[in-house]
Amino acid sequence: MKNLLLPVLLVLLAPASPAFAQRAPTAIPVPTDTVRNHEVRGVVREQGTGQPLPGVTVLIKGTTIGVSTDNNGAYALLMPNAPKAILVFSSVGYVTVERAVGPARVLNVSLVIDAKQLSEVVVTGMQGRVSGVLIRGAAALRGGKARQAAQYGYSAPAADKSYVPYPAREEAGAGDTYAHVRENAFFEAKKTPLSTFALDVDNASYANVRRFLNEGQLPPRDAVRVEEMLNYFRYDYAAPPAASPDPVRISTELAACPWNPAHQLARIGIQARKIETAKLPPANLVFLVDVSGSMMGPDRLPLVQAGLRLLVKQLRPQDHVALVVYAGAAGLVLPPTPGSQPQVILDAIDRLQAGGSTAGGAGLRLAYSTARQSFNKEGNNRVILASDGDFNVGESSDAALEQLIVDQRESGVFLTVLGCGRGNLRDSRMETLADKGNGNYAYLDNLDEAGRVLVAQFGGTLFTVAKDVKLQIEFNPARVANYRLVGYENRLLEAEDFNNDRKDAGELGAGHTVTALYEIVPVGSAQPLIDNLKYQPNNTQSLPHPVTQNEVLTVKLRYKEPQGSSSKLLSQGLAGAPTSIEKATPDFRFAAAVAQFGMLLRQSEQRGTATWAATEKLADGARGADADGYRAELVRLVRLAEGLSGTGTVGVR
Repeated sequence: MKNLLLPVLLVLLAPASPAFAQRAPTAIPVPTDTVRNHEVRGVVREQGTGQPLPGVTVLIKGTTIGVSTDNNGAYALLMPNAPKAILVFSSVGYVTVERAVGPARVLNVSLVIDAKQLSEVVVTGMQGRVSGVLIRGAAALRGGKARQAAQYGYSAPAADKSYVPYPAREEAGAGDTYAHVRENAFFEAKKTPLSTFALDVDNASYANVRRFLNEGQLPPRDAVRVEEMLNYFRYDYAAPPAASPDPVRISTELAACPWNPAHQLARIGIQARKIETAKLPPANLVFLVDVSGSMMGPDRLPLVQAGLRLLVKQLRPQDHVALVVYAGAAGLVLPPTPGSQPQVILDAIDRLQAGGSTAGGAGLRLAYSTARQSFNKEGNNRVILASDGDFNVGESSDAALEQLIVDQRESGVFLTVLGCGRGNLRDSRMETLADKGNGNYAYLDNLDEAGRVLVAQFGGTLFTVAKDVKLQIEFNPARVANYRLVGYENRLLEAEDFNNDRKDAGELGAGHTVTALYEIVPVGSAQPLIDNLKYQPNNTQSLPHPVTQNEVLTVKLRYKEPQGSSSKLLSQGLAGAPTSIEKATPDFRFAAAVAQFGMLLRQSEQRGTATWAATEKLADGARGADADGYRAELVRLVRLAEGLSGTGTVGVR
């Protein structure tokens, strides 16, 4: 429960402090002669594979001063003036390593997998974690800041000459709330030939799952949403032709199902048109930042500030940004300011400090009002909400917040939600707000993810090219006995909703890809899901026309223009025989591996013959070019999850 005794909105009016530094009221001072000494940096990798290891604890031996490695395995730590100083590198599932520092400025380390430790890990708690570790504000979130600065074009402020207490964490997911996911069942194609759902480009679940695994725990089942894991990754789908009036294009593929060889797997891919940043319409953005008491800690407000700083560097002169904050009350910190004044925007971001209760509803109303006042009919109008979702003042029920968002979206202002923190993350609420606000939901587990969402995917995150996008799949009962949609449980629609233009659905941003998988039981399968019926005919009453009898299914897609009210229809069939999984495209095989990984994490009843080893092999063989390294990261996470599950050793093949 947040501190309701702090009713005042805490917005610092003093000179800006570094974005990463968050000094808590109980900060423990460190002697000045300690912070004057040299900084050691380096990269921690897994021995053998060379993969960078995020989340490794790096401590100065005999002290509580340390950092955690970032998503690239990088760290930076200010060393005391001690010639015999030793660094201790430790992480769940790896053998702890000690290294003498001496005069070194760069110290790279490789950790060896400890299969015995992984098989004995207690998943119900964070036992053995360092309590009360003091982490330097800049280094804690920005290990390897030079590398990320080069990657994202970000000029970081000078490092803060202070240390801040990093609060001890209990179980990583304790107190988090997730909507219950009841896994999709199989349907009989003869009786229920239509499957309808709204597109979903959210990918928060994957980043959240990664956070759990990196902290030595398996995620709760309901934290795993398979479609969000699928859509975290980019796939090489065919783009809409330049001459096409439609901003989206459908692609399909059919192969054997890796977790049930008697079944087939149909892949439906949607590619949105890519638009160069320079050609995107003007942006009217309102940053809505939660600065309540629960946002204290380096993985919350300071991380949000760092991410927003990255975004500011992408702004163009024609873009405008305003900043609204809320705690005990809501306030306008920065009126709409053009992108040609980045320092004014950055200074406003740096002045934020957490404290107080959470007037989330008031903040949302003020943010929407600010966005409407600067509404650009030819541009992209959007509120970017950054919070842990823990609203407890004003509108606090999901129904009230949902209605507030529904009422506001009709004005043409969309909503992007950035979740952060752990221990009181209101995941279900954040997802609801994004879905109802015609936007998307991302979870920031580190600065690299903030850069990915707000910089690398600037267009897709913030610029909608198609709204209310719905898919309806019609299955051919001559080819399909039963089918099951993998994921999208909370995006299902009734068949009649597909043609109803008043029914809200998902949004696609510039360059977005969306992937959906259907597990199919073919007609004549040796493993029918149900026996033939006694009182109903078992043969299809009206077989498809001979021309279409070879088709497995037909994909229909409806979408609206960003400011439109009438939908347009696209359609494409999938015909032919399935290929073997070995001959499927790399994108198909990788998507299948991601889905299989999600089902194993959820302990799905539909996981068939899936194993951790088979999942790792399938994903590793489909990594392709993998320029950003995210596919390689998934392979590492599969190995880590296997060890945490206690079902086998890790890294021994």
